[in-house]
Amino acid sequence: MSKENTHRGIQSFVRREGRLTRGQQRALDSLYPVYGLDPDEDAIAWRDDVKTNAPMVVEIGFGNGQSLAYAAAAHPHTAFLGIEVHRPGVGQLLMRIQELGLRNLRVICDDAVPVLTKRIPERSLNRVNLFFPDPWPKKRHHKRRLVQTEWVDTIASRLVPDGRLHLATDWENYAEHMRAVLGANLNFETCSDAECAIAHAAYRSITKFEARGRSLGHDVWDLVYRRVKEGLNN
Repeated sequence: MSKENTHRGIQSFVRREGRLTRGQQRALDSLYPVYGLDPDEDAIAWRDDVKTNAPMVVEIGFGNGQSLAYAAAAHPHTAFLGIEVHRPGVGQLLMRIQELGLRNLRVICDDAVPVLTKRIPERSLNRVNLFFPDPWPKKRHHKRRLVQTEWVDTIASRLVPDGRLHLATDWENYAEHMRAVLGANLNFETCSDAECAIAHAAYRSITKFEARGRSLGHDVWDLVYRRVKEGLNN
């Protein structure tokens, strides 16, 4: 699953795009103008078409869009925005949006960091989801991991007070890294295990890859954090 830059000169994703299927290419050509947002389009204003001042959820690096489409279908009065750099995944999600008739989901095919910093106002998001980012398991590559202090500060500035940041990974070392970075950030506090379970059920469907991993005994860590009302960016 693709993820974005942490700071200038370091990328936390690699474009392993592969070939587009004909269906994915058709979706990009015909459906992106309908459900996608171009660089000059407001990334937030469209949510009023769902409901005036509808709650806003952003998923970064949505892969093939399965969880994102699932969540949008389950929450029709919430506005969802997916950000993904890999075009095959974007094309796959566009087809799913059309198939399910989703009116509350838009897509941006771009690096999430400039989208967050330049196109999304502060205190405008109710939830940010980051599921299975590239773990960069080798120690020398840990600097490429998306979840770093700078990125977490950016997320904090875009969330409304009491907003949620939901992280998921199947790499224990990355889960420990996430806990360390978020635990040191005064803008967030850890949510309870019960809330993590509720968030998983509401926003993250189990993909075939996760199901396969679980059948092999692989663990998955769902970590949910609450944006405190009195933090560094208030």
